[in-house]
Amino acid sequence: MPIPWEALIPFGLLTSMFVVAGSALNVSKHAQNQGKPIRYHIDAWDEMMMDRDKRLTGHLRGQASEPKAPEGFATNSEWYTERVQ
Repeated sequence: MPIPWEALIPFGLLTSMFVVAGSALNVSKHAQNQGKPIRYHIDAWDEMMMDRDKRLTGHLRGQASEPKAPEGFATNSEWYTERVQ
């Protein structure tokens, strides 16, 4: 049975497009996370720490090494409201 060489061109194009799309998504995710790995299984504690990091540095993945918080840190928090059921 002969090999259908004509089918290799679309197969190669389809495979290369999947590789390009996956690589672009990976680069985009790493750029959004400042080059750090993507976070999985985020719980309430992680969300609170991400909120704190955002208020300290301006980015969810940023971390500050200074022992004292900036002046505006005490007043820039968001008030969390209780859900009425």
